[in-house]
This record gives sequence, structure tokens and C-alpha cells, in this order.
Amino acid sequence: MRKTIAVLALSLLAAHVMAAVSPEEAAKLGTTLTPVGAEKAGNADGSIPAWTGGIPKNAGAVDSKGFLADPFASEKPLFVITAATVDKYKDKLSDGQVAMFKRYPETYKIPVYPSHRTVNLPADIYESIKRSALNVKAINDGNGLENFTGNRYYAFPIPKNGVEVLWNHITRYHGGNLRRIITQATPQTNGSYTPIRFEEEVAVPQAIPDIDPAKAANVLSYFKQSVTAPARLAGNVLLVHETLDQVKEPRLAWIYNAGQRRVRRAPQVSYDGPGTASDGLRTTDNFDMFSGAPDRYDWKLVGKKEMYIPYNSYKLDSPTLKYDDIIKAGHINQDLTRYELHRVWEVVGTVKPSERHIYAKRHMYIDEDSWQVALVDHYDGRGQLWRVAEGHAQFYYDHQVPAYTVETLYDLIAGRYIALGMKNEEKSSFVFGFAAKAADYTPAALRAEGVR
Repeated sequence: MRKTIAVLALSLLAAHVMAAVSPEEAAKLGTTLTPVGAEKAGNADGSIPAWTGGIPKNAGAVDSKGFLADPFASEKPLFVITAATVDKYKDKLSDGQVAMFKRYPETYKIPVYPSHRTVNLPADIYESIKRSALNVKAINDGNGLENFTGNRYYAFPIPKNGVEVLWNHITRYHGGNLRRIITQATPQTNGSYTPIRFEEEVAVPQAIPDIDPAKAANVLSYFKQSVTAPARLAGNVLLVHETLDQVKEPRLAWIYNAGQRRVRRAPQVSYDGPGTASDGLRTTDNFDMFSGAPDRYDWKLVGKKEMYIPYNSYKLDSPTLKYDDIIKAGHINQDLTRYELHRVWEVVGTVKPSERHIYAKRHMYIDEDSWQVALVDHYDGRGQLWRVAEGHAQFYYDHQVPAYTVETLYDLIAGRYIALGMKNEEKSSFVFGFAAKAADYTPAALRAEGVR
């Protein structure tokens, strides 16, 4: 009898740990916390300001291609961190950033600007966030979500552990259905590169009117990626159905190969499978800084800290720039970057003893205002720091959407890197809210997408 009571008590405790927050805690959203769960107050010395609602939708001009004017174009750096001064700022940098100064002491720098808490989201997204706080529960050891209905955004705005913080990044708001044309570069050590051009779509079930609710019950999003350049890769198309609980139902992926003119299942498009046309410089789950299932890692929540992270990267997105202005030997042109002091959630992922992954540990720093991953240090099986990721973010104020301008992943050992997401030379910026149809995200639709 005592054993039964003990087991029951433990199960109730476990249920409580994985449960949604109380109404009293949820009431903090929009009061002492921002509507997405960040601390509304600034820091003690004022170097991080209080959140006062973000910047307005008309914060700057929008050109004919949809590119945004930099609302902070007149600002100058407060200071620039270099290899000579990095020790002074170590407490606000990741180990990976410090390692970049050692790897590229003559060229790597971090220009630090005044901090601006620009993020604000549409009112209906704030409502869905509060609903998530009250209802969403983690299941399958935190690797799946329960009661995540309606607008599925920000599963755990008041997180209690590391995997819940990560889920907020995975389930963050992308502006509904998103279409973009972007370029990826994988430079050689001398800086030479061949641009890889993608046309991509992300669609969410709640914004596809003719979707079958039963078929989409465990779907977080649909992703389609077409390669349009160079010619040797053009016509290949990838389709992914991203599931909410990938333990229960693994991610579904298909590839149309233009050379073979065949559609095939693509189980390798997951975890540490190679990223599309990445020359081996990123894994599939490096995409979007981290994407896919979290189940191969134990995620430890370290806490919060103040760090210099890439932020408000409007200069880096300027349509007046050419890709050659950005891509340089060793790393992107740091003169075009902008870093600010912000509070981040610090989470460490360690591969479970029963699992495998080329990254034995991932040390993540996640912006509190947007829930976007800002920095990640990746370690190999020997415990050596291997790859350093930086997510150069901007806030699309005209559509109230936080997103990445460029994602970089630096290989400290190989001396090479990958830069993903550039669109400076493309015909348009992001297109938000396009009309999507369920038939567009089926394997049968892939061949029609391919061009040779």
C-alpha cells in the first residue's frame, strides 16, 4: 500500500512538473512580464531598457521590394570589441565568440550599439500566448506538446526547464505563412564561394483554409524549399511536414531530384543529416539555428544572463549591398553587423547516453523578447568547441515579425563557414501571409515544383 501511494505521489509530482502554469502566473503576462514572457523591466544600470511596447509598424520606410529602412541608421557604436579588448568583455560573450577572436584576431570584431527592445507582436498572437501558458503541457519527456490548439505559438511563455525554453524558439511566430527567396554561401578559406539560391515557403495549418484538421493535428508547419541556382542543383525540391511530437510521429520529408525526376522519402533530413547544399558545414537541425525534434538531448536550463548578441541587423539586410560585400574570408564582414546587450535564456543540451549526434553538446543563448536563438556553441564528442553559430536578427516592424537576417555557422577547425538567409540582391524581401492550399504541400506537388 505504501509503495502504491509513493508511486502515485511521484506520478502526481511528474504531472505537476510538466503541467501548464497557474492562472496567477499567467496573469504576469502583460504586467510584470511582457506578453511573450520576457522581463518588462530594464536592468540595473539602464544599459538594457525597459520594454515599452516595441517599435511601431511605421518605424521606417518600406521600399518597393519590401526592404525595411534602418530605424537606427544614425547611431554609432558605443564601442567595438576586438582581440585586444576581448578579455574585458568576456563575461557578456559566449565561449564561441571569444574563440572567434582567437581564430581571427586581425579581422573579427563585435561592434556594440545602444540596446533597443524592438519586438512586438499582433494582439491575436498575444492572446494565443496566454492560452498556451494556461493549457499547453509537455508530454513524452518534454519531446511533444499536448493541448496546443488554435494559433500554435510560444508553447511555454513562462518556462520551467530547458526543453520548454527551446520549444518557445521552435514554436515562435513567423508571421503566419512566409515566402522568401534567399542565398546561402559556403566560402572556401580564401573567401571564394558559389551562391546557392533557394525559394522557400513555410505554411502553418491554422492559415491553410482547406486543410484536413485530422491530418494536421500533429503538424506544426509545412516547409518547402526549391533550389534555383547554381544550374547543377536547380530543380531539386524538399518538402517537410514538421510534427509537434516527433517521437510519436517523426518528421516527414520528401525530395524531388531533378536529375532522376523522382520523388523519394528523405529520412536523412533530420537531426545531424547534412543540410541542403551545405558542403558538410551544417546539419539539418542547424537550420533556423535549431529545428526539429529535441529528443536526442537532455536540456538543462542554466538561467538568464546579459550578453552581447546580434540584434536589429538592418544594415546587414540593406538592398544596396552585394553578397560580395558580406562574404569575406573566415567570417562575414563584421563592419556590417550590429550587437546589443540583451537578456538571454541560457540552455545547455547534452546528448543522451542512449542517443548519437555529431554535436555532443550545444550551448544555447535565446533572446528573451523574441524567443529566437541568438548564439550557439557546438562541441564535438571529445568536448572540443567546434562550431559557433550567430543568428543576426531584425524585427520586421511593418508586419510585427522577428526573424533572422543571416544565420552564420563558423567551423573553428576547418576555418570555413556557412552563411544562410541573405536576400540583398533578390527581387523581394520576405512575403508574409500568402494564400496557401493544402495540395501544395503533398509529395504529388513536388514534381510540378521542380525545374531543370
